[in-house]
Amino acid sequence: MTNKISRKTFLKQFSLLSLGFMGFYNMLSAAEKGLNVLSDKVSLITDNRGVLKLVKGFRYHIISEKGNIMSDDLPVPNNADGMASFKGKNGKIILIRNHEIGYFHKLGKLLQLNPLIDHKNFISKNKNNIYDLGKNNKKPCSGGTTTIVYNPKTKTVDKEYLSLAGTLVNCSGGPTPWGTWISCEETMNNKGDNGLQKNHGYNFEVIPNENIKLNKAVPLKAMGRFRHEAVAIDPKTNIAYQTEDRDDGLIYRYIPDNLKRYGLTGKLQAIAIRNLNSNDTRNWKSQTIKQGKQYYAEWIDIDNINQDKDNLRYKGKDKGASIFARPEGMWYDNDEVYFTCTSGGPNKIGQIWKYNISNHSIKLLFESTNSALMKKCDNITISPWGDIIICEDGKGVDRLIGVKPNGNTYIIAENAFNTSEFAGVNFSPDGKILFVNIYSPTMTLAIEGPWETFQI
Repeated sequence: MTNKISRKTFLKQFSLLSLGFMGFYNMLSAAEKGLNVLSDKVSLITDNRGVLKLVKGFRYHIISEKGNIMSDDLPVPNNADGMASFKGKNGKIILIRNHEIGYFHKLGKLLQLNPLIDHKNFISKNKNNIYDLGKNNKKPCSGGTTTIVYNPKTKTVDKEYLSLAGTLVNCSGGPTPWGTWISCEETMNNKGDNGLQKNHGYNFEVIPNENIKLNKAVPLKAMGRFRHEAVAIDPKTNIAYQTEDRDDGLIYRYIPDNLKRYGLTGKLQAIAIRNLNSNDTRNWKSQTIKQGKQYYAEWIDIDNINQDKDNLRYKGKDKGASIFARPEGMWYDNDEVYFTCTSGGPNKIGQIWKYNISNHSIKLLFESTNSALMKKCDNITISPWGDIIICEDGKGVDRLIGVKPNGNTYIIAENAFNTSEFAGVNFSPDGKILFVNIYSPTMTLAIEGPWETFQI
């Protein structure tokens, strides 16, 4: 189990606000009554280190950076993307972090060769655990995950190591109710492309471990083969909801047959919103979906889910499935699944959706029409107090944005280091630390402070 702190417990622990933050609290309260751009009213503190601007009272620690030598003598790889944290022993936190590296078929060549697994001794020792060893078993695919064992008391990393290897373009994923991480390949490369030995476009399970251990990479083929982005699993049923990062992507759900063979057998379906004139939810040319209105959905069976052509979404659309504008981040919370559509809306700067599992209702919670509110929402998590926390992935300076139930937004942090996106946002199991990645060059940050400031 991830052992996440409950929202009720979190709010009880932080029920008393310090006087030092009452001004900020009142500012947000006023904004709740009328303003819709909290970010304009909240000033961020300049960072002398030039890494992260934060709201006053918050602080960050850099816990991992590209090129640092890890405990397994390999360097930290680049392109840190999706991530989650798990409870370790004696108060330690285990972070599993994706790395979006690999072959890109359109360019017909390998853009980034990750040197961390291109070593003869390492390959020989771990060849049974690496998914795709590449041409002549000498050039393993360069995606995968790294694991960080973090001690919040000393604010130091006890261990850091490669935990999944031989995969491609590991973008996001999601934690499971049984306490593991599912890492997703955002690609559809076939065996033979650029010397690949296996097909790609699958999910892989990674087990949190405080000891250095490379997981055996087993593709979870029953979850479908497509350009996976993120996963959110209902702990009551173990059904997995999935996003597909395409301009015309689908929202899928995987119904397992057997938990002991999770991802290996089961049924794949795609969502279809009922009673619409169009199955296009993107609102690019016309407003098919109204913000805040409740719709109802059904699930359509999808067959031939491991095809070689990148056409699973076309099969779904032909059967009536709804199409979405680049579905990316996804998170489960309290019988609901939240997901982002990075290019949704008339200005193509983002939508946030919510699906209620029990009554099969779906709602467009927020559609940004102003980049000051939010732009290009990507990775997502739900805070212990119930707000949606968004990583931006747009042009220029990106931010960590909080979105309240009424649609008001506020800034938590701003990238002062470069124009790279934020990724992998998630809270520690006790809700006290917010972890996030700067995508490139890889930088993993731990943010602490008075989170009760945002509880309104």
